[in-house]
Amino acid sequence: MIKVSHLRKEFELSRQQQKELNTSDKIALAVNDVSFECQAGKVYSLLGPNGAGKTTTLRMLSTILTPTSGGIEIAGIDAVKYPQEARKKIGFLTGSTGLYARLTPIEIIDYFAALYQVPNKERDERKKYLFHLLNMEDFLQKRIGKLSTGMKQKVSICRTMIHNPEVVIFDEPTSGLDVITAENIIKLIRDCKDQGKTVIFSSHIMSEVDLLCDDLAIIHKGALKYQGSMTDFRQHMEATNLTEEFIRIVQR
Repeated sequence: MIKVSHLRKEFELSRQQQKELNTSDKIALAVNDVSFECQAGKVYSLLGPNGAGKTTTLRMLSTILTPTSGGIEIAGIDAVKYPQEARKKIGFLTGSTGLYARLTPIEIIDYFAALYQVPNKERDERKKYLFHLLNMEDFLQKRIGKLSTGMKQKVSICRTMIHNPEVVIFDEPTSGLDVITAENIIKLIRDCKDQGKTVIFSSHIMSEVDLLCDDLAIIHKGALKYQGSMTDFRQHMEATNLTEEFIRIVQR
């Protein structure tokens, strides 16, 4: 599971950034006193408009960024004190693939499996499962630089999941993808839930949120504006649909 307590992240602004933002402040507060829990076997959705602080929060959970203050527990590990240990439990997927253009998908996946010290037998079983799930067999021997955006995202998913992480963090995983590739990712998220993993994801697509999530939080200007179960959200919303309710909460 994931436990987040009083999370805060500040960034120091350069003079150029102060000028661009038209501010004399030397510090930008990206995340302010955020607390929540994500349970194993459930899907937790973190929603918010652009610049709300959700990506910064997910990057802190994945140990890419260090919090200014606050606590993060990943699968029972203090991720702030022991980020290296926490990373072994995490799979983190972003919209930016960052893949090596000259390598093939097979070479990339084997490389990351070696980094995570995945035994060969387990690695081969995971590859077989992921390649079939994501329908990747036709381009496994092609170079990454020759692949489409959707194909690259599938490779990124395999890289994220090859070590069979307990905690999976998806930052807008279907953004810009075709319908079939997006559906593959939704299937993966469901499989992660069925396997008892802890899943947290952000998305701008409310139909995905409605389809997948058990619990959700809405973040705006670095602070949580709502958190609760999807059932409660539906029961108490004042607008006529999920998108309008999300907008209502943010604008309030």
